[in-house]
Amino acid sequence: MTSRERFLAACACENLERPPLWVMRQAGRYLPEYRDLKAKSSFLEMVKTPALAAEVTLQPLRRFPGLDAAILFSDILVIPEALGQAYAFRDTGGIAMAYRIETHAQIEALAPAASVCARLGYVADTLRLLKKNLGGTKALLGFGGSPWTLATYMVEGGSSDDFERIKVLFYTDRPAFDALLEKLTGALIAYFHLQIEAGADAIQIFDSWGGIIAGPDYEAASLQWIRRIVAALPRDFPVILYAKGTASHLTDQAFSGVKAISVDWTCDLAVVRRTLPANVAVQGNLDPVLMTTTPEIVRLQASRLLESMRGTTGHIFNLGHGITPQAKIECMSALVETVTTWK
Repeated sequence: MTSRERFLAACACENLERPPLWVMRQAGRYLPEYRDLKAKSSFLEMVKTPALAAEVTLQPLRRFPGLDAAILFSDILVIPEALGQAYAFRDTGGIAMAYRIETHAQIEALAPAASVCARLGYVADTLRLLKKNLGGTKALLGFGGSPWTLATYMVEGGSSDDFERIKVLFYTDRPAFDALLEKLTGALIAYFHLQIEAGADAIQIFDSWGGIIAGPDYEAASLQWIRRIVAALPRDFPVILYAKGTASHLTDQAFSGVKAISVDWTCDLAVVRRTLPANVAVQGNLDPVLMTTTPEIVRLQASRLLESMRGTTGHIFNLGHGITPQAKIECMSALVETVTTWK
C-alpha cells in the first residue's frame, strides 16, 4: 500500500496497521532549506511562483520520507486577494489587509466568484507540478480557509485580538454579513473545484477562528457555509475540516458532509473517536509545543496517543495545529519514526 493509498483509506475509515502521518503547515522556518529559500524570495513570491511553491511543499517529504501526504504551500488569504482585497505581512507580525470591509458597497465591489479561478491559476499550476513530482506515491492535499475565518480578516482589516468588528457585523447587519459570506462561499467552491481538477486528492478546510463566535451562533456564522461548500464538491470526495476551539460542535461538524474531522490538542482524541460516527475519520492531535521539547518526550507522548487509539479505524496522525518555527528537527524525526514503526 502506498502512502497515498494509506491516507485515502484512513479517510474512508478502513482498517490499517498504522495511521497515516502528515503535519499541518509542514513547511516553515524550522527547516533550514526553507530559510535558505526564504532569504531569496518573499513569502508571497514563493506562493505565486509554482516552481518555488512546489519546492517548499516537497522539502518536508525529502527530509522526512515517512510522511504520507504533502499539503500545498499557499495561504488561505489568496481568496480575499483574488476577490480584490490584497494582503501583506506586518513588520511587527500578523496580517494586514489592503483595506477593511466596512460597507455594503465594498462587499458588492468584490470580484465575482467566477473570476477567482483565472486569478488563481498559479495554484493549479503548482498542484499539477506536485502531482507529477509525487508520482502517486503520496497523498496531495489542497486547502482553503472557511468563509467565516476569511471574513474575520476581511472585516477586521487583518489579524485581530478581539474580533469585535466581525462580531458586530454578524449581530447588527446580518444581510451584509450574509452577502459577504455568500461571495466567499461561491469563491471557495470554485477554488476547490480548481484544486481537485489540478490533482488534489483531498481538501482541508481551515476554520481557524471558528471558536471565537458564541457557541449557539457557530452554525449561522460558520458551519452552514461549510456545509454548502461540501455539498457543492464531488460526491464522496475527501474533505477534512479543522476548526480550532470548537469541541462542543464536533458532532455537528461530523454531519456536515466532511469525511474527516481534524481536532485540536485540547481534546481527548480517543473520546472524540468514540463520540463521532464510525464513518467519519479523525485527525490529530499532538500538541505542537511538544515539537520544541526533546525527542524522548515526543516519543512518549506520541506513543501514548497512538496507544489510546489502538483498535480504532479512521485515524490520521497529526499535530493539533500547525508546526511552529521553533520546532526542532530532531523532534520531528522522532515523531515520524514513532508513528511509522508503531505496531
